[in-house]
Amino acid sequence: MFTNTSAGLTGGGAAAIGAPSIVAPRTRTRAPARFDLVVDLGQRIGSRDWWRGLVTCTALCAAAVSLAPRFHVWTGAAPAPLSEAQQAEMRAEAIAPQAFGADSGRRVMPTGLVEHLSDTPERPQVELSATLGQGDGFARVLERAGIGTVEAEAVARLVAPDVSLSEIKPGTRLDIVLGRRPNKQVARPLEHLAFRAKLELSLEANRVGDALQLKRIPIAVDETPLRLEGRVGQSLFAAARAAGAPATAIQTYLRAMAQHVPVDRIRADDRFDLILAHRRAATGETETGGLLYAGLTEGRKILRLLKWQAAGKEQWYDAAGVGESHGQMKMPVAGHMTSNFGMRFHPILGYSRMHQGIDYGAPMGSPIVAAADGTVSFAGFHGGHGNYVQIRHDGGMGTGYAHMSRIVARSGQHVSAGQLIGYVGSTGLSTGPHLHFEVFRNNTPVNPLSVKFTQAAQLAGAELNRFKATLARLMAVRRN
Repeated sequence: MFTNTSAGLTGGGAAAIGAPSIVAPRTRTRAPARFDLVVDLGQRIGSRDWWRGLVTCTALCAAAVSLAPRFHVWTGAAPAPLSEAQQAEMRAEAIAPQAFGADSGRRVMPTGLVEHLSDTPERPQVELSATLGQGDGFARVLERAGIGTVEAEAVARLVAPDVSLSEIKPGTRLDIVLGRRPNKQVARPLEHLAFRAKLELSLEANRVGDALQLKRIPIAVDETPLRLEGRVGQSLFAAARAAGAPATAIQTYLRAMAQHVPVDRIRADDRFDLILAHRRAATGETETGGLLYAGLTEGRKILRLLKWQAAGKEQWYDAAGVGESHGQMKMPVAGHMTSNFGMRFHPILGYSRMHQGIDYGAPMGSPIVAAADGTVSFAGFHGGHGNYVQIRHDGGMGTGYAHMSRIVARSGQHVSAGQLIGYVGSTGLSTGPHLHFEVFRNNTPVNPLSVKFTQAAQLAGAELNRFKATLARLMAVRRN
C-alpha cells in the first residue's frame, strides 16, 4: 500500500543536481560620455575633442591677456626754473668749497663813507706754526711757511751741526715768527724759530741784528730701562700689549724665545719678562726703544736672554753666554735615500768597499743646494765622483756633492745654506742619476745622518764678564 517514491526522489535529486542552472543574461548599459574640459592636445590630433581643446586653450589664454593689469607711467610736472632773485638767494645761503673760491654768502656793498686805501697796511709780525711731515724736508717746511729760499737753507745749515736734519722726527712742530718786510715783493725775514730737535735738546734761532743766532736748550733725560712683566694667560701677545709693550718689541721677544722654547709650549701660567730701552725727559716726553732683555719663567725653570754684540754681530745670548743656534743642515736635494753610509757591494767595481756618504735618488737635472753656509774648496771633475763640489764649513766640518750633471758653484765662492751649487747627474762611477752626499769632520768621513750642523756662539773671558755684569744690572731694574 506503500507507494515507492525513491525513484521519484532519486530522479528528482538527479535532475536537481545534474542539470545546469540557467542564468539570465545581464544587459550592459553604456555610461554617458564624460566631458573633458582639459584635452591632451598631443593625442588624436584633428579629432572633434582635439579641436574643442584647442579652442578652450585659446580662450583661456585670451582671457588671461585681457585681464592682465595695465601699468601706466605718470610723468610729474617739471619744476619751474628759478628766477634770478631766487638764484641769488640760493647762492647766498649755499656753502662753497674753498677750492672754488668760497665766494658764497651775503655781502654788504660799501657806501660813500668807505674810503679806498691806495695800499693796505701790514702787521709788524706774523706768528705761525708748521709741522714737519713724513718724508718732508726741513728747509721746504720753512719755505712753505713764508721764509725765503736763501734764508731757509741758511737756517738748515745752522741747525745741521747739532742734529741731522733727517733725524728730526715727522710731526715735529716748528714755532715761527716772521718780521716786517721792506716791501710786498720780498719774503718776510725770520725773527724767531723754536722746535724740539731731540728728546734731550731744543733749538731756537733768533735774529740779532742782521744775523740769526742759534740757542741750544739741553733737557735732562732719565735713561732707566722699562721693565714689563706679567702672566701669559690666553695670549702672550695680548698680555704683553696690555702691560704696555710695543708690538715690535713683542715680535722680537717671540723670535728670540723661538730659538730656545717652542712657542706653542708656553703655557697660560708662565710669566714673561721684558726690558726695553726707555728714555724720559724732564718735560714729560718719553721714548721707548728696542728690546734689551727677554725672560720667561716656566714653573721652576727660568730662561734669560740678553741682546749682545760680539765680533761685530748682534744676537741673543742666554745667561751662560751661549748664543743663538745657526747653520742647521738642509736637505741637499729633493729625493729619496737609495744607499746608506757604510760597507756595501759596488755595482760597477764588483766588490765590497766603504761607502763614505749617502746616495739620494732624484730625477736628472734636479737642483742641488748647499747643506750649510761655507766656502767652496773644490768644484770640478774628481775621478769616480764625476762632477764634484766640496764645501768647507765652520768648526772643521765639510760636505761633498758628487755625480753632478752640471756645476754652478765656483771654487773659492762663499755659499749660503740652501744656495744652488749644481744639478743631479750620473757622471763618474754611477749607474743612474743620483746625488752622492758626503760629510767630513776634520777631513774624516762621518755618517751624514749623525750630524746636525748646529753651531752656537760662545762668549768667554773678559767678554763673558762684561756680559754677566750687564745682565745683572738689568736684573736690578724695578718692575712696573
